[in-house]
Amino acid sequence: MSDTPAAALAGATRVLVLNSGSSSVKYQLLDMAGGGRLASGLVERIGERSSLLAHTPLVDGGGAQRTREGRIGDHGVALKAVAEELAADGLGLDSPELVAIGHRVVHGGRRFTEPTVIDDAVLAEIERLVPLAPLHNPANLTGIRTARALSPQLPQVAVFDTAFHTTIPEHAARYAIERETADAHRIRRYGFHGTSHAYVSRKTAELLGRDPSEVNVIVLHLGNGASASAVRGGVCVETSMGLTPLEGLVMGTRSGDTDPAVVFHLSRVAGMSVDEIDTLLNRRSGLVGLCGDNDMREIRRRTEAGDEAARLAFEVYVHRLKKYVGAYYAVLGRVDAVAFTAGVGENAAEVRTAALEGLEALGLAVDPERNGVRDRRARLVSPEKSRVAVAVVPTDEELEIARQTYALVNGAETA
Repeated sequence: MSDTPAAALAGATRVLVLNSGSSSVKYQLLDMAGGGRLASGLVERIGERSSLLAHTPLVDGGGAQRTREGRIGDHGVALKAVAEELAADGLGLDSPELVAIGHRVVHGGRRFTEPTVIDDAVLAEIERLVPLAPLHNPANLTGIRTARALSPQLPQVAVFDTAFHTTIPEHAARYAIERETADAHRIRRYGFHGTSHAYVSRKTAELLGRDPSEVNVIVLHLGNGASASAVRGGVCVETSMGLTPLEGLVMGTRSGDTDPAVVFHLSRVAGMSVDEIDTLLNRRSGLVGLCGDNDMREIRRRTEAGDEAARLAFEVYVHRLKKYVGAYYAVLGRVDAVAFTAGVGENAAEVRTAALEGLEALGLAVDPERNGVRDRRARLVSPEKSRVAVAVVPTDEELEIARQTYALVNGAETA
Protein backbone atom coordinates (compact mmCIF):
# COMPACT_ATOMS: atom_id res chain seq x y z
CA MET A 1 0.00 0.00 0.00
CA SER A 2 1.02 3.59 -0.51
CA ASP A 3 2.27 5.77 2.27
CA THR A 4 -0.03 8.54 3.47
CA PRO A 5 0.79 11.78 1.59
CA ALA A 6 1.82 14.96 3.28
CA ALA A 7 -0.89 16.70 5.26
CA ALA A 8 -3.36 18.72 3.26
CA LEU A 9 -2.69 22.37 2.68
CA ALA A 10 -4.14 24.64 5.33
CA GLY A 11 -7.68 25.55 4.39
CA ALA A 12 -8.07 22.70 1.89
CA THR A 13 -11.14 20.86 3.15
CA ARG A 14 -13.05 19.74 0.06
CA VAL A 15 -13.26 16.15 -1.16
CA LEU A 16 -14.73 15.01 -4.47
CA VAL A 17 -16.30 11.54 -4.25
CA LEU A 18 -16.60 9.50 -7.45
CA ASN A 19 -18.59 6.29 -7.91
CA SER A 20 -17.94 4.99 -11.41
CA GLY A 21 -20.23 2.32 -12.82
CA SER A 22 -20.02 0.54 -16.16
CA SER A 23 -22.08 3.25 -17.89
CA SER A 24 -22.46 5.91 -15.21
CA VAL A 25 -20.61 8.23 -12.84
CA LYS A 26 -22.14 9.48 -9.59
CA TYR A 27 -20.34 12.26 -7.78
CA GLN A 28 -20.52 14.57 -4.78
CA LEU A 29 -18.31 17.44 -3.70
CA LEU A 30 -18.28 17.83 0.07
CA ASP A 31 -16.79 20.41 2.40
CA MET A 32 -15.39 18.47 5.34
CA ALA A 33 -15.02 21.57 7.49
CA GLY A 34 -18.73 22.32 7.48
CA GLY A 35 -20.08 18.97 6.31
CA GLY A 36 -22.08 20.56 3.50
CA ARG A 37 -22.56 19.25 -0.03
CA LEU A 38 -21.30 21.83 -2.48
CA ALA A 39 -22.44 19.87 -5.54
CA SER A 40 -23.71 16.48 -6.64
CA GLY A 41 -24.63 14.83 -9.89
CA LEU A 42 -24.99 11.84 -12.11
CA VAL A 43 -23.80 11.04 -15.61
CA GLU A 44 -25.72 8.10 -17.05
CA ARG A 45 -25.89 6.11 -20.28
CA ILE A 46 -22.19 6.72 -21.00
CA GLY A 47 -21.28 5.31 -24.41
CA GLU A 48 -24.87 5.16 -25.59
CA ARG A 49 -26.47 7.28 -28.29
CA SER A 50 -28.13 9.62 -25.80
CA SER A 51 -26.43 10.39 -22.48
CA LEU A 52 -27.51 12.62 -19.62
CA LEU A 53 -25.60 14.68 -17.07
CA ALA A 54 -27.65 16.05 -14.17
CA HIS A 55 -25.73 18.46 -11.92
CA THR A 56 -26.97 20.16 -8.76
CA PRO A 57 -24.87 22.89 -7.09
CA LEU A 58 -25.29 23.85 -3.44
CA VAL A 59 -27.21 20.65 -2.68
CA ASP A 60 -27.86 21.60 0.95
CA GLY A 61 -28.74 25.15 -0.07
CA GLY A 62 -31.46 24.32 -2.56
CA GLY A 63 -29.46 24.84 -5.75
CA ALA A 64 -31.25 24.37 -9.07
CA GLN A 65 -30.39 21.30 -11.12
CA ARG A 66 -28.79 21.72 -14.55
CA THR A 67 -28.87 19.02 -17.22
CA ARG A 68 -26.91 18.24 -20.37
CA GLU A 69 -28.13 15.81 -23.00
CA GLY A 70 -26.21 14.34 -25.92
CA ARG A 71 -23.77 11.53 -26.47
CA ILE A 72 -21.00 11.13 -23.89
CA GLY A 73 -18.68 8.60 -25.46
CA ASP A 74 -16.63 7.37 -22.50
CA HIS A 75 -15.72 8.00 -18.88
CA GLY A 76 -12.99 10.46 -19.86
CA VAL A 77 -15.50 12.67 -21.63
CA ALA A 78 -17.93 12.23 -18.72
CA LEU A 79 -15.45 13.36 -16.08
CA LYS A 80 -14.36 16.30 -18.20
CA ALA A 81 -18.01 17.34 -18.39
CA VAL A 82 -18.32 16.97 -14.61
CA ALA A 83 -15.19 19.12 -14.16
CA GLU A 84 -16.72 21.79 -16.41
CA GLU A 85 -19.94 21.86 -14.41
CA LEU A 86 -18.00 22.17 -11.15
CA ALA A 87 -15.82 24.93 -12.64
CA ALA A 88 -18.93 26.84 -13.71
CA ASP A 89 -19.83 27.04 -10.01
CA GLY A 90 -16.30 28.07 -9.00
CA LEU A 91 -15.62 24.55 -7.70
CA GLY A 92 -13.17 23.31 -10.33
CA LEU A 93 -10.69 20.46 -9.94
CA ASP A 94 -7.85 23.00 -9.88
CA SER A 95 -9.30 24.69 -6.80
CA PRO A 96 -6.72 25.01 -3.97
CA GLU A 97 -9.52 24.05 -1.55
CA LEU A 98 -9.86 20.57 -3.10
CA VAL A 99 -7.73 18.21 -1.03
CA ALA A 100 -8.38 14.81 -2.68
CA ILE A 101 -10.64 12.64 -4.81
CA GLY A 102 -12.18 9.62 -3.09
CA HIS A 103 -13.21 6.64 -5.21
CA ARG A 104 -15.65 3.89 -4.32
CA VAL A 105 -14.06 0.54 -5.20
CA VAL A 106 -16.28 -2.49 -4.75
CA HIS A 107 -13.75 -5.28 -4.12
CA GLY A 108 -10.54 -4.94 -2.14
CA GLY A 109 -9.98 -8.61 -1.40
CA ARG A 110 -8.04 -9.42 1.77
CA ARG A 111 -5.26 -6.92 1.15
CA PHE A 112 -7.13 -3.63 1.31
CA THR A 113 -8.49 -3.29 4.83
CA GLU A 114 -8.59 0.51 4.96
CA PRO A 115 -8.73 3.54 2.66
CA THR A 116 -5.64 3.58 0.47
CA VAL A 117 -3.83 6.24 -1.54
CA ILE A 118 -3.76 5.08 -5.15
CA ASP A 119 -0.51 4.55 -7.03
CA ASP A 120 0.43 2.20 -9.87
CA ALA A 121 0.92 -0.75 -7.52
CA VAL A 122 -2.51 -0.25 -5.95
CA LEU A 123 -4.08 0.00 -9.41
CA ALA A 124 -2.43 -3.28 -10.40
CA GLU A 125 -3.79 -5.01 -7.30
CA ILE A 126 -7.35 -3.72 -7.92
CA GLU A 127 -6.98 -5.05 -11.46
CA ARG A 128 -5.90 -8.43 -10.09
CA LEU A 129 -9.16 -8.54 -8.11
CA VAL A 130 -11.33 -8.11 -11.22
CA PRO A 131 -12.29 -11.84 -11.34
CA LEU A 132 -13.92 -11.38 -7.92
CA ALA A 133 -15.96 -8.36 -9.10
CA PRO A 134 -16.09 -8.49 -12.90
CA LEU A 135 -19.01 -6.07 -13.17
CA HIS A 136 -17.72 -3.45 -10.75
CA ASN A 137 -13.93 -3.26 -10.40
CA PRO A 138 -13.30 -2.57 -14.13
CA ALA A 139 -15.66 0.42 -14.00
CA ASN A 140 -14.07 1.63 -10.77
CA LEU A 141 -10.63 1.36 -12.40
CA THR A 142 -11.78 3.38 -15.41
CA GLY A 143 -12.96 6.18 -13.13
CA ILE A 144 -9.70 6.17 -11.19
CA ARG A 145 -7.49 6.25 -14.28
CA THR A 146 -9.52 9.05 -15.84
CA ALA A 147 -9.49 11.14 -12.66
CA ARG A 148 -5.72 10.65 -12.26
CA ALA A 149 -5.18 11.86 -15.82
CA LEU A 150 -7.41 14.88 -15.28
CA SER A 151 -5.97 15.82 -11.87
CA PRO A 152 -2.48 14.32 -11.50
CA GLN A 153 -1.65 16.80 -8.74
CA LEU A 154 -4.41 15.54 -6.41
CA PRO A 155 -4.18 12.53 -4.10
CA GLN A 156 -6.60 9.82 -5.24
CA VAL A 157 -7.93 7.53 -2.51
CA ALA A 158 -9.68 4.18 -2.89
CA VAL A 159 -12.34 3.34 -0.30
CA PHE A 160 -13.36 -0.31 -0.54
CA ASP A 161 -16.85 -1.77 -0.05
CA THR A 162 -15.25 -4.87 1.43
CA ALA A 163 -12.90 -3.15 3.90
CA PHE A 164 -15.27 -2.85 6.88
CA HIS A 165 -15.89 -6.59 6.73
CA THR A 166 -12.23 -7.68 6.77
CA THR A 167 -12.46 -7.91 10.58
CA ILE A 168 -14.78 -10.93 10.34
CA PRO A 169 -13.11 -13.83 12.19
CA GLU A 170 -11.73 -16.68 10.10
CA HIS A 171 -14.34 -19.16 11.32
CA ALA A 172 -17.08 -16.87 9.95
CA ALA A 173 -15.29 -15.98 6.71
CA ARG A 174 -14.43 -19.57 5.73
CA TYR A 175 -16.70 -21.70 3.57
CA ALA A 176 -16.60 -25.41 4.37
CA ILE A 177 -15.07 -26.50 1.07
CA GLU A 178 -11.68 -28.06 0.35
CA ARG A 179 -9.14 -25.69 1.84
CA GLU A 180 -6.57 -25.88 -0.97
CA THR A 181 -9.17 -25.09 -3.64
CA ALA A 182 -10.61 -22.22 -1.60
CA ASP A 183 -7.19 -20.68 -1.00
CA ALA A 184 -6.05 -21.10 -4.59
CA HIS A 185 -9.08 -19.25 -5.90
CA ARG A 186 -9.59 -16.77 -3.02
CA ILE A 187 -12.99 -18.20 -2.11
CA ARG A 188 -14.24 -16.83 1.21
CA ARG A 189 -16.78 -14.40 2.62
CA TYR A 190 -15.84 -10.80 1.78
CA GLY A 191 -19.08 -8.87 2.26
CA PHE A 192 -20.17 -5.64 0.58
CA HIS A 193 -21.94 -2.33 1.34
CA GLY A 194 -19.15 -1.84 3.88
CA THR A 195 -19.13 1.96 3.79
CA SER A 196 -22.85 1.95 4.56
CA HIS A 197 -22.52 -0.54 7.41
CA ALA A 198 -19.62 1.43 8.90
CA TYR A 199 -21.51 4.72 8.71
CA VAL A 200 -24.82 3.38 10.03
CA SER A 201 -23.33 1.41 12.92
CA ARG A 202 -21.42 4.48 14.06
CA LYS A 203 -24.43 6.81 13.67
CA THR A 204 -26.60 4.37 15.61
CA ALA A 205 -24.20 4.54 18.55
CA GLU A 206 -24.31 8.35 18.36
CA LEU A 207 -28.11 8.23 18.33
CA LEU A 208 -27.95 6.23 21.57
CA GLY A 209 -25.50 8.73 23.05
CA ARG A 210 -22.80 6.08 23.40
CA ASP A 211 -19.34 5.41 22.02
CA PRO A 212 -19.34 2.92 19.12
CA SER A 213 -16.89 0.73 21.04
CA GLU A 214 -19.63 0.09 23.64
CA VAL A 215 -22.46 -0.80 21.26
CA ASN A 216 -23.48 -4.01 19.49
CA VAL A 217 -25.60 -3.36 16.39
CA ILE A 218 -27.34 -5.44 13.75
CA VAL A 219 -27.40 -3.31 10.59
CA LEU A 220 -29.95 -4.07 7.86
CA HIS A 221 -29.08 -2.30 4.60
CA LEU A 222 -32.24 -2.83 2.54
CA GLY A 223 -32.17 -1.38 -0.95
CA ASN A 224 -32.43 -3.10 -4.31
CA GLY A 225 -29.28 -4.82 -3.08
CA ALA A 226 -29.62 -5.88 0.55
CA SER A 227 -27.21 -7.02 3.25
CA ALA A 228 -27.02 -7.50 6.99
CA SER A 229 -24.10 -7.19 9.37
CA ALA A 230 -23.35 -7.92 13.00
CA VAL A 231 -21.16 -5.18 14.50
CA ARG A 232 -19.63 -5.70 17.93
CA GLY A 233 -18.14 -2.59 19.51
CA GLY A 234 -17.68 -0.88 16.15
CA VAL A 235 -16.07 -3.96 14.56
CA CYS A 236 -17.85 -6.13 11.98
CA VAL A 237 -17.94 -9.82 13.01
CA GLU A 238 -20.41 -11.22 10.45
CA THR A 239 -22.15 -10.16 7.24
CA SER A 240 -24.65 -11.74 4.87
CA MET A 241 -23.03 -11.17 1.46
CA GLY A 242 -20.17 -13.50 0.67
CA LEU A 243 -17.73 -14.10 -2.16
CA THR A 244 -20.10 -11.97 -4.26
CA PRO A 245 -23.12 -9.75 -3.51
CA LEU A 246 -25.46 -12.64 -4.40
CA GLU A 247 -25.50 -14.41 -1.02
CA GLY A 248 -27.73 -13.53 1.91
CA LEU A 249 -31.00 -11.61 2.03
CA VAL A 250 -33.69 -11.64 -0.64
CA MET A 251 -33.03 -8.61 -2.87
CA GLY A 252 -34.70 -6.76 -5.71
CA THR A 253 -33.42 -9.05 -8.45
CA ARG A 254 -30.99 -11.38 -6.60
CA SER A 255 -32.01 -14.63 -4.97
CA GLY A 256 -29.88 -14.40 -1.85
CA ASP A 257 -29.27 -17.71 -0.06
CA THR A 258 -29.94 -20.68 -2.37
CA ASP A 259 -28.93 -24.33 -2.23
CA PRO A 260 -25.77 -24.51 -4.42
CA ALA A 261 -27.17 -27.68 -5.99
CA VAL A 262 -29.78 -25.51 -7.75
CA VAL A 263 -26.99 -24.60 -10.18
CA PHE A 264 -26.21 -28.26 -10.93
CA HIS A 265 -29.89 -29.10 -11.24
CA LEU A 266 -30.58 -26.30 -13.74
CA SER A 267 -27.54 -27.29 -15.75
CA ARG A 268 -28.44 -30.99 -15.90
CA VAL A 269 -32.23 -30.85 -16.09
CA ALA A 270 -32.93 -27.50 -17.79
CA GLY A 271 -29.80 -27.46 -19.96
CA MET A 272 -28.94 -23.93 -18.81
CA SER A 273 -25.40 -22.60 -19.24
CA VAL A 274 -23.37 -21.09 -16.41
CA ASP A 275 -23.99 -17.61 -17.83
CA GLU A 276 -27.73 -18.23 -18.06
CA ILE A 277 -27.87 -19.40 -14.45
CA ASP A 278 -25.77 -16.40 -13.39
CA THR A 279 -28.30 -14.09 -15.09
CA LEU A 280 -31.21 -15.96 -13.50
CA LEU A 281 -29.89 -15.69 -9.94
CA ASN A 282 -28.59 -12.12 -10.19
CA ARG A 283 -31.13 -10.40 -12.44
CA ARG A 284 -34.32 -12.47 -12.61
CA SER A 285 -34.70 -13.67 -9.03
CA GLY A 286 -35.41 -12.05 -5.68
CA LEU A 287 -38.58 -9.99 -5.53
CA VAL A 288 -38.78 -9.54 -9.30
CA GLY A 289 -38.52 -13.28 -9.79
CA LEU A 290 -41.21 -14.00 -7.20
CA CYS A 291 -43.80 -11.47 -8.32
CA GLY A 292 -42.48 -9.42 -11.26
CA ASP A 293 -41.83 -6.26 -9.20
CA ASN A 294 -38.78 -5.13 -7.25
CA ASP A 295 -40.32 -1.90 -5.94
CA MET A 296 -41.48 -2.52 -2.37
CA ARG A 297 -44.12 0.22 -2.64
CA GLU A 298 -45.74 -1.54 -5.59
CA ILE A 299 -45.49 -4.91 -3.86
CA ARG A 300 -47.30 -3.51 -0.82
CA ARG A 301 -49.97 -1.91 -3.02
CA ARG A 302 -50.52 -5.20 -4.84
CA THR A 303 -50.61 -7.13 -1.55
CA GLU A 304 -53.27 -4.84 -0.14
CA ALA A 305 -55.27 -5.35 -3.36
CA GLY A 306 -55.23 -9.11 -2.76
CA ASP A 307 -52.42 -10.13 -5.15
CA GLU A 308 -51.18 -13.52 -3.92
CA ALA A 309 -47.83 -13.44 -5.77
CA ALA A 310 -46.99 -10.07 -4.20
CA ARG A 311 -48.09 -11.29 -0.76
CA LEU A 312 -45.86 -14.35 -1.00
CA ALA A 313 -42.90 -12.27 -2.22
CA PHE A 314 -43.27 -9.96 0.79
CA GLU A 315 -43.48 -12.90 3.19
CA VAL A 316 -40.40 -14.60 1.69
CA TYR A 317 -38.48 -11.30 1.95
CA VAL A 318 -39.46 -10.72 5.58
CA HIS A 319 -38.90 -14.35 6.61
CA ARG A 320 -35.28 -14.17 5.40
CA LEU A 321 -34.78 -10.88 7.26
CA LYS A 322 -36.12 -12.35 10.49
CA LYS A 323 -33.82 -15.38 10.17
CA TYR A 324 -30.78 -13.12 9.88
CA VAL A 325 -31.81 -10.92 12.80
CA GLY A 326 -32.15 -14.02 14.99
CA ALA A 327 -28.87 -15.51 13.77
CA TYR A 328 -26.93 -12.30 14.33
CA TYR A 329 -28.48 -11.86 17.76
CA ALA A 330 -26.99 -15.27 18.60
CA VAL A 331 -23.61 -14.30 17.10
CA LEU A 332 -23.41 -11.08 19.12
CA GLY A 333 -24.84 -12.48 22.36
CA ARG A 334 -25.96 -9.00 23.38
CA VAL A 335 -27.68 -6.59 21.02
CA ASP A 336 -28.11 -2.91 21.81
CA ALA A 337 -29.78 -1.86 18.56
CA VAL A 338 -31.13 -3.01 15.23
CA ALA A 339 -30.68 -0.33 12.56
CA PHE A 340 -32.62 -0.17 9.30
CA THR A 341 -31.13 1.78 6.38
CA ALA A 342 -31.20 2.31 2.58
CA GLY A 343 -34.31 2.80 0.42
CA VAL A 344 -36.53 0.05 1.81
CA GLY A 345 -35.08 0.10 5.31
CA GLU A 346 -35.57 3.84 5.67
CA ASN A 347 -39.00 4.14 4.06
CA ALA A 348 -40.96 0.89 4.40
CA ALA A 349 -42.51 0.91 7.88
CA GLU A 350 -44.34 -2.34 7.09
CA VAL A 351 -41.05 -4.13 6.47
CA ARG A 352 -39.63 -2.98 9.80
CA THR A 353 -42.77 -4.11 11.63
CA ALA A 354 -42.96 -7.50 9.94
CA ALA A 355 -39.23 -8.23 10.29
CA LEU A 356 -39.35 -7.86 14.08
CA GLU A 357 -42.84 -9.19 14.73
CA GLY A 358 -42.73 -12.10 17.16
CA LEU A 359 -39.28 -11.21 18.49
CA GLU A 360 -40.55 -9.40 21.59
CA ALA A 361 -38.94 -12.03 23.83
CA LEU A 362 -35.59 -10.79 22.48
CA GLY A 363 -36.47 -7.22 23.45
CA LEU A 364 -37.26 -6.27 19.85
CA ALA A 365 -40.35 -4.31 18.89
CA VAL A 366 -41.42 -1.18 17.04
CA ASP A 367 -43.75 1.49 18.31
CA PRO A 368 -46.53 1.80 15.67
CA GLU A 369 -46.81 5.57 15.99
CA ARG A 370 -43.06 6.25 15.88
CA ASN A 371 -42.54 3.72 13.13
CA GLY A 372 -45.20 5.31 10.96
CA VAL A 373 -43.60 8.77 10.93
CA ARG A 374 -41.69 9.68 7.76
CA ASP A 375 -38.54 11.63 8.59
CA ARG A 376 -35.18 12.01 6.83
CA ARG A 377 -33.35 12.21 10.16
CA ALA A 378 -31.91 9.32 12.17
CA ARG A 379 -34.46 8.31 14.78
CA LEU A 380 -35.63 5.59 17.16
CA VAL A 381 -38.83 3.73 16.31
CA SER A 382 -38.85 1.35 19.29
CA PRO A 383 -41.05 1.90 22.36
CA GLU A 384 -39.67 3.91 25.27
CA LYS A 385 -37.38 1.93 27.58
CA SER A 386 -37.05 -0.97 25.13
CA ARG A 387 -34.28 -3.40 25.99
CA VAL A 388 -33.06 -3.18 22.38
CA ALA A 389 -33.35 0.03 20.39
CA VAL A 390 -34.74 -0.09 16.87
CA ALA A 391 -33.34 2.73 14.75
CA VAL A 392 -33.90 4.13 11.28
CA VAL A 393 -30.63 5.69 10.09
CA PRO A 394 -30.43 7.19 6.60
CA THR A 395 -27.19 5.97 5.10
CA ASP A 396 -24.64 8.31 3.56
CA GLU A 397 -21.99 6.33 1.72
CA GLU A 398 -20.61 9.39 -0.06
CA LEU A 399 -20.06 11.19 3.23
CA GLU A 400 -18.38 8.08 4.65
CA ILE A 401 -16.06 7.85 1.63
CA ALA A 402 -15.27 11.57 1.95
CA ARG A 403 -14.66 11.25 5.68
CA GLN A 404 -12.25 8.35 5.25
CA THR A 405 -10.48 10.08 2.34
CA TYR A 406 -10.07 13.33 4.23
CA ALA A 407 -8.82 11.58 7.36
CA LEU A 408 -6.23 9.65 5.35
CA VAL A 409 -4.76 12.61 3.49
CA ASN A 410 -4.58 14.55 6.73
CA GLY A 411 -2.94 11.70 8.60
CA ALA A 412 -5.85 11.49 11.04
CA GLU A 413 -7.66 8.49 12.44
CA THR A 414 -10.78 7.39 10.55
CA ALA A 415 -12.60 5.93 13.51
